[in-house]
Amino acid sequence: MGGSGVMKQITLKVFHLWQGYSRALLRWMYAGTYRMRTAENLFMMGAAVLMGLLGGFGAIGFRWLIGFVQDMSHPDWGRTLESIMAIPWYYKILIPAIGGAIVGPLVYFGAREAKGHGVPEVMESVALRGGRIRPRVVLVKSLASAISIGTGMSVGREGPIAQIGAAIGSTLGQVFKVNVRRMRTLVGCGAAAGIAATFNAPIAGALFSLEIILGDFAVAQFSPIVIASVIATVISRSYLGDVPRKNGWQPLCSIWTATRKRRSLRFPIYRSRP
Repeated sequence: MGGSGVMKQITLKVFHLWQGYSRALLRWMYAGTYRMRTAENLFMMGAAVLMGLLGGFGAIGFRWLIGFVQDMSHPDWGRTLESIMAIPWYYKILIPAIGGAIVGPLVYFGAREAKGHGVPEVMESVALRGGRIRPRVVLVKSLASAISIGTGMSVGREGPIAQIGAAIGSTLGQVFKVNVRRMRTLVGCGAAAGIAATFNAPIAGALFSLEIILGDFAVAQFSPIVIASVIATVISRSYLGDVPRKNGWQPLCSIWTATRKRRSLRFPIYRSRP
């Protein structure tokens, strides 16, 4: 009996000791996991703010580049449809042709993924390559799109600025060597920031990125994208005002529309200055 009592006490002490160590180990693991999650959240919030800044200034630079190309290619372009129709026919064909001759080799030799609308290419990179986009796409897409729009081709800014912002986000992710999940989130942040800053639409930019680019409304993706979109809009408004078209109006009319013989139209067709 005495031996049995001693063995029972030893067993109880070993059990209590193991229980104490197990609880301490669980607390340590929980604290470590909490610290890791906190650090990850702080990193993504900081990256989202940085993406908002880069996306906002990138959108402003893109709009300025479009205006520069347009002023160089159409220095005397009037504000009314009549003044556009008064331009010689060969001028309406020559300027876009020159722009296309520049854009074609630029895209072919610079970054072939910069061709097309822009949004499908970003979706493809997110779905097939984990969001990895070559950094050169930022420069090539900016130049090619600015030349296309500025010389009068029938293209717009939504697709290009989405791809430019996404490429900036992907480049940032490659610099910090993030994993695939973070990379996709940064790509979404870049696209949302670009659209929000360009069109003064933070909600639309965030929802567009979440639904179209990522297809995921999880909180881990939602919060950084909203932050980037809002920061980019603040940057855009600080330079362009609450309404991006405050700097004046100019015609919204491609050269093909301008060739129509609608002499009876006496009012101007406007769009915001890029």
